[in-house]
Amino acid sequence: MKFSSFFITGTDTEVGKTLIASSLILKLQESGFKTVGYKPVAAGMHESNGNWINDDIESLLKVSKRVAPELQTKDICPYILKEPAAPHLVAEIEGARLDMQIMLHQYQALQNKFNSVVVEGAGGFLVPIDENQNLGDFAQGIHLPVILVVNIKLGCINHALLTAEAIENRGLSLFAWVANSTHSENEYTLSNIETLQAQLLKKFNAHFLGHIPFSKEIAQQNIYSIDELISTSKYLLLK
Repeated sequence: MKFSSFFITGTDTEVGKTLIASSLILKLQESGFKTVGYKPVAAGMHESNGNWINDDIESLLKVSKRVAPELQTKDICPYILKEPAAPHLVAEIEGARLDMQIMLHQYQALQNKFNSVVVEGAGGFLVPIDENQNLGDFAQGIHLPVILVVNIKLGCINHALLTAEAIENRGLSLFAWVANSTHSENEYTLSNIETLQAQLLKKFNAHFLGHIPFSKEIAQQNIYSIDELISTSKYLLLK
């Protein structure tokens, strides 16, 4: 395998980045890599058994603990904000400062220890973290090959191509992309995927990793089980 660490971004928020990132971590683990997850910032918490948690982080932590049981929430995400909104807006409301250097330093600490880290962004590729910087800057700082998650729906072709151009303009490699169906497929699903396969390969040399079909059971989950991740990982054709 040419690469074992990746940056996962999406065409928008709620497109399935956590599902894909967690499934990819598991797939890499099954291939012999001691792989863990990382997310530089997460927004949106709810109370569970007396604790405030973020579902994305809980999913990443669960699968990461398969190979690194000592990991804690703070190890894989330096900033978890309470409200589910743009991180820079929530940080301002909560009186927090999102420090790019801390995000980069904490990623590097994991990379030094494990050598295989799957990093999940927040929202889309250019989500701001303050008035001057965004997650595209973070992606440049870690300079990993990028995997793009595309929610297959009306408008997804334009969203995917715009994001691919933004990634390329940062001097980063769009390694591959994943088609994810967050709702039931329709008569245009296959055509959308085929169009994106052709254009992303031709224009960006981005290979197609697979299509995750809609699953009502998975769509209803907040924190993914290992069985659900195993099921999803079978659709990822990582070579």
